[in-house]
Amino acid sequence: MPKIPAKVITRLKNSIPQFKKVIEEAQKRDINESDTVTIVTDILSEVFGFDKYSEITREYAIKGTMCDLAVKVDGKLEYLIEVKSIGTELKEAHARQAIDYVSKVSDTNWVVLSNGNHWKIFKVTAQGMVTSELVYDFKFSELNHNKQADQELIFLLCKLGMQKQLIEEFYDYKKSVNKFMIGAVLVSEPILAALRRELRKVKPGLKVDIDEIKQILISETLKREISEDDDFTKLSAMVKRIQNKKK
Repeated sequence: MPKIPAKVITRLKNSIPQFKKVIEEAQKRDINESDTVTIVTDILSEVFGFDKYSEITREYAIKGTMCDLAVKVDGKLEYLIEVKSIGTELKEAHARQAIDYVSKVSDTNWVVLSNGNHWKIFKVTAQGMVTSELVYDFKFSELNHNKQADQELIFLLCKLGMQKQLIEEFYDYKKSVNKFMIGAVLVSEPILAALRRELRKVKPGLKVDIDEIKQILISETLKREISEDDDFTKLSAMVKRIQNKKK
């Protein structure tokens, strides 16, 4: 993640605590969806740095329907935002609605689902079949405005962050550095061979084959949620193809 400009850090440190109070009060009053949209609009402006009057559009028209908010910079659609009332728990049906909106536009792959406090950020591709991924999410009430990791999550959605396409970089990073990819690399031939060499250093003359090491990794070392997931299987095959090409 590139360094966040000092002026942006100052803005985040000043505005995040302010809106945590706004959200807390709104939750107590259980405000409706329209009022929640107003809060989200203010967050987009005062926290994320978009101009409220020229870069944030309410009731954005999409093929006969309306999405609550859209963010545009210099005419470029950065992302859509579907808003639910602050007391509404964000569910799968709400995510499908947001994903459906962005699948109908051609100039962005990004949509945010929010109830003011909970923010879910999805990347959507619509090349024949619509596919979507929850890239990350956060709760505004749990943000620490002094914590670099939290500042970086917010900066991804900020005006400057979007202009630098940092959210795309973050997405690519998460695709390459995650539990499934690391698991797939761990059970690849070069790593298994290296493990066997190290085991033989510990116990000279040890007779152990690569398949046995692989089976121990899959069944006893990696969590089942990783080793039995389709992503692990697909990534393992991908890693093998890449390594075979380099031989």
